[in-house]
Amino acid sequence: MQAICRSLLLLTVALAVSVGHASAGETRARQILDRFEHANQWRDHVMVAAHRAGSMQAGKTLYPENSIAAVEGSIALGAEIVEVDIRRSKDGAFVVMHDSWLDRTTNCKGEVVNYTVAELKRCRLVIEGTGAVTKETVSTLREMLMATRDRILINLDNKLDVQALPGMIAAARELGMAEQVIVKENLWSQQRLDSVKVTMAQTGGGFQFMPIIADDAVHDAAFAEKVGKAFSPDAIELINWRAGAETLTETGGPLFSTRMRAVSVRGGWHIWADTYAIVNKPGGFLSGGRGDELAVQASLPAETYGFWAERGATIIQTDEPKAAIGWLAANGFRVPYAGAGERIEPADTASIN
Repeated sequence: MQAICRSLLLLTVALAVSVGHASAGETRARQILDRFEHANQWRDHVMVAAHRAGSMQAGKTLYPENSIAAVEGSIALGAEIVEVDIRRSKDGAFVVMHDSWLDRTTNCKGEVVNYTVAELKRCRLVIEGTGAVTKETVSTLREMLMATRDRILINLDNKLDVQALPGMIAAARELGMAEQVIVKENLWSQQRLDSVKVTMAQTGGGFQFMPIIADDAVHDAAFAEKVGKAFSPDAIELINWRAGAETLTETGGPLFSTRMRAVSVRGGWHIWADTYAIVNKPGGFLSGGRGDELAVQASLPAETYGFWAERGATIIQTDEPKAAIGWLAANGFRVPYAGAGERIEPADTASIN
């Protein structure tokens, strides 16, 4: 009997050590992915996605957009996702660039598609606003993927047609990191849904597909429920368009409704909101006026990050990851990740409040 007890004790210790090693060896990306894939267990935590890799702090551009330096900065801040934009070079390679032209973000001129990768590597990224030329070069998709591997999720904003998505996912699969990759497409009708679904089926599985729904075309949660059933996504990006003459949204628009929150819980997916600026449009154009400019320049973060969190958003994409993370953490919307003394248990309930 004593021998049996000793054997059981040794087995218990061995299992404990094994579990401990598995936990200690878990990558940061894996911890983030767990929260991304289990929205209903983590509705007390708001994840932060850094737009164009996260180049800004306090209204000032610190890094070139879509640069590896910006990615490093966002990782250091604790962001869970970096968003980067993908185009093709003249020789067919996927490269990281928002605009179709190089003029705004590099010291080169002309269209991206007219440059080979080798030629793009001779271009230097600039810091928007100051025009300062940096040592950063235009990254290939592979280089950007390598910079994020096991560290953070990466959202590839496809600036090409939907048929380019399989090639992007193939590049991630070659590196064994397809599950870290989020790709997205706009959906506004049944015809569009069916078309994208065919492409997704051709692409295979093992990656994250996030539909985008905007309230210029969709006005209720029924379409989102249909999208959820068609794709079983872990997140859906909702856009509250704002025309220039409108006041700040009081409700979040037709998509940020009580029913939408219920639909998201039943579907087990995150509501993703956007507070960033787009070219020639203010930080709030995609969020009913309640964007980064209101949060940072007007010093009203509660009316921005707090507003969207209270309306069910559990992912916020922003140009200001430091400001967003700081305010969310200070106001109880962030749950620390595994580490010294940090809480790692998910919430007990699937609250939508």
